[in-house]
Amino acid sequence: MPAGPTQNQSSEQLERAKELSLERSRPPTSVPGYEIERFLGSGAYGEVWVATDGNTGRRVAIKFYTHRGGVDWSLLSREVEKLVFLSTDRYVVQLLDVGWDSNPPYYVMDYLEHGSLDDHLHRSDSFSLPETIDLFYELANGLLHAHAKGVLHCDLKPANVLLDEDGKPRLADFGQSRLRHEQTPSLGTLFFMAPEQADLAAVPDARWDVYALGAIVFCALTGQPPYRNDESVKFLDEAENLTERLERYRQRLEESPPVQAHRKIPGMDKPLAYIIEHCLAVNPKERFANIQEVLDALERRDAGRSRRPLVLLGFVGPLLLLVIMTFFGWRGFERATRDSEQVVTQRALDKNLFAAKTASGKAAEEISHYFRAVQLASRDEQLLALIAVATSDDSPMAPYREQFSDPNGNVLHTEQRKAFLELETRRPLQKKIESLAVGTPGAASWFFADRLGVQLASHFDSGAVQSTIGKNFAWRTYFHGGPNDLVERNTDGEVVGYHKPQMAIRTTHISAPFQSRATNRWKVAVSEPVYIDDEFVGVVALTVDIGQFLRFDEGGKTFFASLVDGRPGDSYGMVLQHQMFESWVDTKTRIPDTMLQVRAPLEVFKNQKAMVYRDPLRDLTSRQEGNDSPGVFLAATAPVMVHDRRSHNMVDTGLVVIVQESFAAATLPVEQLGRRLLFEGGLALAFLLAVVLVLWGVVLRVLRDPENDAARRGRWRLETSQSTHDVKTLLAGSARDRGRKKE
Repeated sequence: MPAGPTQNQSSEQLERAKELSLERSRPPTSVPGYEIERFLGSGAYGEVWVATDGNTGRRVAIKFYTHRGGVDWSLLSREVEKLVFLSTDRYVVQLLDVGWDSNPPYYVMDYLEHGSLDDHLHRSDSFSLPETIDLFYELANGLLHAHAKGVLHCDLKPANVLLDEDGKPRLADFGQSRLRHEQTPSLGTLFFMAPEQADLAAVPDARWDVYALGAIVFCALTGQPPYRNDESVKFLDEAENLTERLERYRQRLEESPPVQAHRKIPGMDKPLAYIIEHCLAVNPKERFANIQEVLDALERRDAGRSRRPLVLLGFVGPLLLLVIMTFFGWRGFERATRDSEQVVTQRALDKNLFAAKTASGKAAEEISHYFRAVQLASRDEQLLALIAVATSDDSPMAPYREQFSDPNGNVLHTEQRKAFLELETRRPLQKKIESLAVGTPGAASWFFADRLGVQLASHFDSGAVQSTIGKNFAWRTYFHGGPNDLVERNTDGEVVGYHKPQMAIRTTHISAPFQSRATNRWKVAVSEPVYIDDEFVGVVALTVDIGQFLRFDEGGKTFFASLVDGRPGDSYGMVLQHQMFESWVDTKTRIPDTMLQVRAPLEVFKNQKAMVYRDPLRDLTSRQEGNDSPGVFLAATAPVMVHDRRSHNMVDTGLVVIVQESFAAATLPVEQLGRRLLFEGGLALAFLLAVVLVLWGVVLRVLRDPENDAARRGRWRLETSQSTHDVKTLLAGSARDRGRKKE
């Protein structure tokens, strides 16, 4: 701890110091029974020498009162009186002998060679926290013993605390002490003295020693007493007399902000900080009433610290139990939910597989109906006779047929087609084709194309249809039976030409999906080759809107059937019928081109007929609408197999029925149950947590130190300050200082 500045001495003081230095080579007088060894120090009243008891060999300190003129003998006798009261107390420096009749007078007391607490602070600046706590206990116990015998020290400071050979503190210098019943004031040392003590009319109080105890502990921790700084010292030095000085001291403490230096000490805990602050309360009503309360607070702190592991276990244990319960509860919940979801999913897949087989059977019946229609037409005697006339080489239609034989000429020969339409020899065939439509409700159109692919007659169910008669459609799959239309496109997808097929169909055929040029709606054609005398003469066909094949009355928004083309070629995976198409079909509007480019991933169903499936159309729509709702469904597939009456075998049409059920809708009961379980589990967990928190609150309230609450409500006056161990005790009895102005 830094020492204060050296004070300049006058010439008289220098001369006196010279005399003292000469005198200290020998003691002022001899003391019977003691062998004086060496000079120890001097003070305001005299000198202190180290001596040895001739009988016991015990080392003692002898205090000679050589300055008789400045000695207040009443104070000395009072100190001796108090030391007699405490003659058996191990916390007090013991009085061994008194020589009032000697010249000069003296008294003999214990010699503690480790010096005072003030000396230690000068050497090491501060104590460690554990050392300070031990010091706190020892000083509090010493003061408790003194107070128990009715003695109030009233001038406790580091210089008046001596350290024995074990480093334990002992109280010394009881010159300013008072008995409990005494009413005379007693001034202590500035910055260690309670503010209410700094009054010449103050009545001694045990709380004075409580304040001084807190100041010593604060000083031991920080190396400097509370409230001491250059500004405070300067403020006090400006006082003209003792009364004003005391007034300024009280004012300074009351106006100073609370200090926090002790709270910055590493390892400082809140209870100890509150105890120190409670000792240093400027308002005596907010201070500990006596030393016993200080010790009780320290013991409660120790008890709290010793209970801390158990309290921590009591806090962590229930919390850990809740965490474990939550972990295993969540694990069980997830497993139960997952298992339930798997069961529900499997049941839904089984149901969808059955529904897919049923729907494919209905679709097969519908397709079989159209198969039978074109097969019957191909064997109709009247139709065959009309076709024979129309396709003969001497028919008036022969030149036109030859002229229309190239598909690339469809955009040409407009006038010739008009003339072809008006031919009387064509009308009987036209009427026969129109009559076929009457017997096949649901067919969008009927037509006949000769062996070159030229359409000779056709009928559409819509009256406002542009006629396709006279155009060549040999490039269509319904004519040549291939997987793709024989059309050539450029890089922009525009048609640049058509190719003639190498051969025509040989059996009943379902064409690849195509957009009708007449209706701009998606269709498929069911075509049948026509033979006369075993010679291929053309193709009779009907077209059906894609929505006609599949009937799924059980469907809804979350449960519906789709029809997909599973044949190799450009149309593989093309969605022919879907719930999303219904709005366009109902309004007879064109399906968006983006929908036509979407393909269903049929390959995922090769090894498993039922599975979790992502609907590509729903995914596309979700992306276009800007939402992240996935089109996840529980899907099952079934091929559309048609019974061939000729071969009596089942023929795979290449079409696939997919029955889809929304995964979210199918597992909704499980999700609702899961949410309910989560709610109930969360409610139970919250209730348990609330109970634990309430119990913790009760425990914390019971364990909370009363002084902590007082500290929160109190007004603490603490701040970082400088050392004042060299400040002398103010004597209340020094009337010469009262009212005398500072020179």
